[in-house]
Amino acid sequence: MKKILMPVMALIMVLGIFFAYQGVAMHAQVAEDEATFHQLQDAYYSQAKSMRDAAATNSELSKQLVEIQQTPSALMELKLIGVGKILTGIFVLLFGIMIALIIMPVRLGQIIKK
Repeated sequence: MKKILMPVMALIMVLGIFFAYQGVAMHAQVAEDEATFHQLQDAYYSQAKSMRDAAATNSELSKQLVEIQQTPSALMELKLIGVGKILTGIFVLLFGIMIALIIMPVRLGQIIKK
């Protein structure tokens, strides 16, 4: 049991850190995507209203409008999933700490018994 315990604990810790890292990376991506989104909005709304309204289907302007309308939900998805991954990482790390705290008295008892 001793030989299996340490690799399992290391795996739990690495898994928790991995999830937390993914969540932080997703939050960093939100800032980049927001900057791109604002540039896209500036480019779209700098056009005259009559030109935007008269844009043909599948034209560049109508594609820009579709992208502008879809971006906020994509940003929200990144934020929420990022928070979820961070919380999952924290939970996994705390679970690993709890296992270590439960096993510590058992191991100490085995050492004292010897």
